[in-house]
Amino acid sequence: MRTRITASLVALALAAPVAAQRPAYSPDSLTAADYARAERRLSGYTRDLVFGDVVQPDWEEGDVFTYRSTTARGWRFMRVDPDRGRRGFAFDHDAVAAALGQVLERDVSPDRLPFDSFETINGGIRFAVDERYYTCEPEEAFCRAEEAGGSGPGRDVVVSPDGRLGAFIREDDLWVRDMESGKETALTTDGVENYGYATNDAGWTRSDRPVVLWSPDSRRIATFRHDGRGVSQMYLVSTNVGEPELQQFNYPLPEDSLPFRIERIVLDVETGGMTRLDMPPDMHRSTICDHIYCNGTFSDVQWSEDGDELAFVSSSRDHKRATLRVADPVSGAVRDVLTEEVETFFESGYDQVNWSVLFDDDEVIWYSQRSDWGHLYLYDLDSGQMIRPITSGDWNVLQVRRVDPDEREIYFVGNNREPGDPYFEYFYKVGIDDGEVTLLTPDSANHEITLTPSGEYFIDDWSTPVEPPEIVLRESEDGDRVVQLEEADISRLLATGWEPPVPFVTKARDGVTDLYGLMYPPADLDPNLEYPVVNYLYPGPQTGSVGSRSFSAARRDHQALAELGFVVIEVDAMGTPKRSKSFHAAYYGDMGDNGLPDQVTTIRQLGERHPWIDLDRVGIWGHSGGGFASTAGMLRYPDFYKVAVSEAGNHDNRNYEDDWGEKWQGLLVENGDGTTNYDNQANQLLAENLKGKLLLAHGTMDDNVPPYNTMLVVDALIEANKDFDLLMLPNRRHGFAYEPYMMRKRWDYFVRNLMGSEPPPEFEFGRQRPIS
Repeated sequence: MRTRITASLVALALAAPVAAQRPAYSPDSLTAADYARAERRLSGYTRDLVFGDVVQPDWEEGDVFTYRSTTARGWRFMRVDPDRGRRGFAFDHDAVAAALGQVLERDVSPDRLPFDSFETINGGIRFAVDERYYTCEPEEAFCRAEEAGGSGPGRDVVVSPDGRLGAFIREDDLWVRDMESGKETALTTDGVENYGYATNDAGWTRSDRPVVLWSPDSRRIATFRHDGRGVSQMYLVSTNVGEPELQQFNYPLPEDSLPFRIERIVLDVETGGMTRLDMPPDMHRSTICDHIYCNGTFSDVQWSEDGDELAFVSSSRDHKRATLRVADPVSGAVRDVLTEEVETFFESGYDQVNWSVLFDDDEVIWYSQRSDWGHLYLYDLDSGQMIRPITSGDWNVLQVRRVDPDEREIYFVGNNREPGDPYFEYFYKVGIDDGEVTLLTPDSANHEITLTPSGEYFIDDWSTPVEPPEIVLRESEDGDRVVQLEEADISRLLATGWEPPVPFVTKARDGVTDLYGLMYPPADLDPNLEYPVVNYLYPGPQTGSVGSRSFSAARRDHQALAELGFVVIEVDAMGTPKRSKSFHAAYYGDMGDNGLPDQVTTIRQLGERHPWIDLDRVGIWGHSGGGFASTAGMLRYPDFYKVAVSEAGNHDNRNYEDDWGEKWQGLLVENGDGTTNYDNQANQLLAENLKGKLLLAHGTMDDNVPPYNTMLVVDALIEANKDFDLLMLPNRRHGFAYEPYMMRKRWDYFVRNLMGSEPPPEFEFGRQRPIS
């Protein structure tokens, strides 16, 4: 039986306003018990109160898969055979528990077997416990221990499709290792520092894993020589006793005459030959992220099935021009197929490259937002001319998940096509030739899709912010349900008094466009009081504040913060993706906007609807881009926002990595009077506007957003003789937002300065159990 959520708080939150003067919720102090109660709304506590909400498939032969199914008793492993429409236990858990218990010499529960995954071997199962491998044969109630197996290829090795070779970087050159014999061979020999091969470096992030794409037949590798010579340097200094450690690394900035460049090459692993593509170096750019290594793969590159042709997209430094090219991996000849230029920024999909080449059909599936919406277009590969639009309308193709050239069909995730919340994602297929779109996920919800290896089936995990997941296996052909996998059980979560967030719709700054968000009132809200507001925001532009519209028992620390006596509000403002292109580009070239006009008007509208919202006590917080935006809120709307906690902010994008600012703000232009086109986004230039309470926080070893971003604002605030608070976290990098000390300081700051109450002294998270 699917667990339904009571709507008591939702009904209360949406109740019509009552005209009456209300006292402010502002107790003299909050106690450690109040903080402990709020702490129980963090994910470290709530996640163990939800069961049957995840299916992570481990693929076996064909489309058969296993996964771990959780219940209130523990977990069991299930096996699913899509062709037979069967779901059942993967093995005899009682027999394995008994046999394993004898080997381990301890009690083992069949509902809590001490491993998370296993592999099937000759009718038995093999798994690891405490770094040692065991093989069990359930039918014979027998388990045996064996020596720990090899460590595998390692995370910094990219294995060929046939599993025979692994590519890795050694001292700026690319090598391959025979995965069976261990023999190693250098594919390049002239790599040097800042001019090496397959280098995984975007400045703001770096890795030893090579950026390569193997051809399907494992004969060739598409990669590049990475030219980082002459770009800006970044410096960080450790905090320790004695001599500090200096970290110096490449970090291109908008001021650089040249950013990172890539010289595209193809390596033949059989002959050891190298082919340099006959073209100038490309800018280090992608059509979907601010790196060329996106979602674990070499972005915007595609091999033909036979490995005899290589397609790729070259993007201009400012992201306004994208050119599809096809290369001969033997001769190095390159020809341009098509080019698209835009006024703002070109993207080929939402968090996924959506273009693809159908080499056998001499066609290209191209993604464009030329109609103001993200759609697919069919092009001729030889002439580069458009044949026809494949999809159209006021809705978006977000991610192409499968192209079936035989059936001439494309399977994709899209949004804004069905009634209701436009952020709900659905799964569709469309005919390449007739453009007929078929909805494969009928339920009005957010659908997370996992295709089986053959593509003939898919796992549909659907839910909403207020309804827990239901997970089913469907046929790709028509979306028919094959077998029920899970129905989430949240009864234990509800028993704690948990309430879901409240979805809302407001109007944007233009008074016309709908905005969508979530509100988190205290679970014990008293409608006769007025509660202070905390506005959480992340301005994007690559994503928004709310994030996924799937169910979550704990979104960041929003509900926990609300339990202290705040109304937490988050909304996806103009300037964020998954709506129209004009919506996304609303403040292109003016990043200081940060969507703040929409945040302010949303809170005001909600205040008009709900008299228990105190519009005279509004705070704001965010991390990274949200740190940038929260400080901007204090400086641009000083009479609206009274308190801010601003963490790890990129307060001036001239001090942040080049790809980011140049995509959303444009190339840096210096005017004759010394001003620039980046002045409109620089927080330090508005320091004199500060009126309220501002806490700036940054990690001293933040190699994503270097701490000098915050120090620019600090210097300007001092110059303007403004009071503020500063917290520098020694040796922390970028992701410290939910470190217990930072979270406690954030809660304390809002309690003391926005609520007007005294927080408990030095509350310690994790006394009940560790947070995470």
